Amino acid sequence: MIRIIHYRNKCIGCYACVAVAASRWRMSKRDGKSVLLGSKEKKGAWSVEIEEDELRENTIAMKMCPAKIIQVRKY
Repeated sequence: MIRIIHYRNKCIGCYACVAVAASRWRMSKRDGKSVLLGSKEKKGAWSVEIEEDELRENTIAMKMCPAKIIQVRKY
């Protein structure tokens, strides 16, 4: 299992995640922060399980995030 965890409240809206992994990320027109598509919120963190084929691009998104608010974990 692979999970992406996103601490959205700390997002600075830089667009890096969307630029690298547009199939999983979008920018909110309402507040300018990134949205992790398909995710559910729990205790301030948004998370979603992904397949192996999404791992590479989302790992790059995690590394490019200047706010360091994206985690990609393999269990």
